[in-house]
Formats: sequence, C-alpha cells, structure tokens
Amino acid sequence: MHPMLTTAVKAARRAGNIINRGARDLDLLTVTAKGPKDFVSEIDHAAEAAIVETLHGSYPDHAILAEEGTKKGHNPDADYVWIIDPLDGTTNFLHGFPQYCVSIALAHHGVVQQGVIYDPVRNDLFTATRGRGAYLNDRRMRVSRRAHLRECLIGTGFPFRDGSYLDTYLAMMKTMITQTAGLRRPGAAALDLAYVAAGFYDGFWEVGLNPWDVAAGSLLVLESGGLIGDLTGEGDYLYGGQVIAGNPKIFAQMVSILAPYRADMERDRAAAAAARSDKPQ
Repeated sequence: MHPMLTTAVKAARRAGNIINRGARDLDLLTVTAKGPKDFVSEIDHAAEAAIVETLHGSYPDHAILAEEGTKKGHNPDADYVWIIDPLDGTTNFLHGFPQYCVSIALAHHGVVQQGVIYDPVRNDLFTATRGRGAYLNDRRMRVSRRAHLRECLIGTGFPFRDGSYLDTYLAMMKTMITQTAGLRRPGAAALDLAYVAAGFYDGFWEVGLNPWDVAAGSLLVLESGGLIGDLTGEGDYLYGGQVIAGNPKIFAQMVSILAPYRADMERDRAAAAAARSDKPQ
C-alpha cells in the first residue's frame, strides 16, 4: 500500500472509532443546523479533527479541504490537498440509520491520487491508488458487467438543501424509474460511489454535491474500471456538483438520458438566484 494511502487509512479508522462511540449515545450529542436540512454534530467536528491531526502528523506541508473547515487556508500554495468528509450521511447517523462513512482523498495538482472510504458500521474499507486498482477489504474491486439499463440497480440522492432543482430532479427520477430495475437512495453519496466501484450498483447520479462527497469515490470508480463525469459525461464532476458514475456501458446510457436535463437545471439555478436577490436583506 502506498505510504500516503496507509496514512489516510489510519486517519479514516481513527474517525470511524469516534463515530462508532458517538453512535452509542446519540441522544447525548450536541447538534447544530448549518442551514435548511443541513446538520452538524460534535462527532463531525471530532472526527475531522482526528483525521487532520493524523494527516498533518505525517504531511504537515499539505493543504486541507474539509467539510467542517478544519485548517482552512492552511498551506494555500501546497501541491497536495487532502479532501475530507469526516462523516458523510450525518442525517442518517443522527437517526441511528446505519448508512454513513468517512471519505478521505488526496489530490495532487487537482488530480485525485489516493482515496479511502470507510464504513464504520460494517467495518468495510474501500481504497484506491491511481494506477494501482481499487480494493474492498484487500480484495480487488470491479464495476458490474450489466450492459442494459433495464437490468440495473441505480443509486441516487435527492438535492435536499434548497428546493431549486427539485422539479427537474423529479423528472429525471421518473425517467430513470421507468428505465431501470430499481432506484436506491440510502443517503451518503461517498458510499454510493464506493458501491458503484464494488459493483453493488450499476450506476449512480446526483446533483448538488461538494468536492468532499465525490473526491475519494471518483478514484474508486475509475480504478474499478468505471467512468465518472458530470451530467453531460464531461470531466467537471469534482467541483461542478453534478455526477454520473457507472460501468462504461451504463454510464453512456445514463448520460444520454440525463444530459438533456442539464439546461433545465441551469434555468432552475438562475431562477433560484434571482429569487434570492429579490428578497429584502
């Protein structure tokens, strides 16, 4: 295992221990709302602090891009950036719904080189190094081989924070429901991407994502023989907020179905921005 990946795994397992301890006393946790339907707990902060402490212990010159903002602005000129979600699926976690994970990726000049997704509930460790394949608990992962969308299980996520995309998303979802074997929406995008890499899903799409949701999972998918892109199949998935992932044949079919909705989403976004600017401050 690459030494940088070994450090990331150590950090992910430390965070997982904190999360598992917190899960035993959910009613005692301090929870605050960052925004509509967007919660953060003391566990998110503690897990992120443990991750950053572990990573900076070995690589103090690296930059950090983490969901809760730990060490934001630190080492701004660094070539290496760790992209971290300490607890993806916080809402699930706070309800005791056992679907959440730790996601850690290392990007070099903007290209993800190492990725770890750790599911502390099942003790499942998904890892990848660019050019060296992807693994689930030390077993090589491959994307599924299904070739026809009608046979496929597809993952998705609702654009839940602001409702600006909801009508367009529901139209996308209706189309996908009619053309697949089933849709799933467990609620932790990083784990969804790991499931595509492992072949548990044949494909996945979501809109409104952040880089820390996507970074590690994108490398897992690519190193498992899959493809990942934005709604048009292009490369702006890490910072663009829109993601389609899947095995190569299913990826192509999903792009052909979902790409036409991109213009509708741009219209929705413009309308939402205009509505916000019209509101009295």
